[in-house]
Amino acid sequence: MERLRNFVPLLAFAAAILMSVPCGAQPDRRTPRVALVYTVTTPELKADVERALRESVGADVEFLVYEVPEAFNEISEAGYVVPHAAARIAATYMQAAEDGADAVLSICSTVEDVAYAMQDAARFVGVPVVMVNDAMCREAVRRGGTVAVVATFPCSIAPTRRTLERAAREAGCRIEVREVVIDGGFGMERGRFERLLAERIAAEASDADVVIFTQGSMAYVGGSVSRALGVPVLTNPVFSAHAVAEALKAKGLAGER
Repeated sequence: MERLRNFVPLLAFAAAILMSVPCGAQPDRRTPRVALVYTVTTPELKADVERALRESVGADVEFLVYEVPEAFNEISEAGYVVPHAAARIAATYMQAAEDGADAVLSICSTVEDVAYAMQDAARFVGVPVVMVNDAMCREAVRRGGTVAVVATFPCSIAPTRRTLERAAREAGCRIEVREVVIDGGFGMERGRFERLLAERIAAEASDADVVIFTQGSMAYVGGSVSRALGVPVLTNPVFSAHAVAEALKAKGLAGER
């Protein structure tokens, strides 16, 4: 009881502050802070993500950058999301919230299931965790019945497929999925990578209505591969940036653009 009595002045102070702020009022800060949680990075990926966010959210958006390469290494080696890696990623989301982020963009497709599992906690904390492939997969479902899911890391295929199938269930439709893995394509010379992507997709997913690249690191060749195939190729930086903008708008921290 003595401990409880010690908390009474603190609770009264907190209540007074809350009662003095009108319901729905936002902090007097117009520069939104977005946490970017990476596992594997490339200069092209960082440039694409930040450019897309500035275009969707605003030029004055502030970035809090977190890199967790060891989590990806553990997952890649094991072939699935091991508990230690999942805990490290989840802790990074919460650290971003503690550091003052208004929203978190989880950029690694391999940890998409972790981001999905953290949705309830994110809502409770009030800092949304945006899954990098969620909005892209929803768009793919809207565009066609056969979707090619393309990756350079095998461990990113299954989480993206689950996101895609979840989007299809929620939309009340059925999709066919074709999986194409360009193992070893990460870091390949651009021209060779573009040719290999087009050749493999044409050979293994010729009936695809739409192609999605699971990894943001592949986005820089999306346009050229789409032209070579004559099929829409969706990449996640733009779609996830729009999702972040919507999440911030719901908090009153981003306006119409």
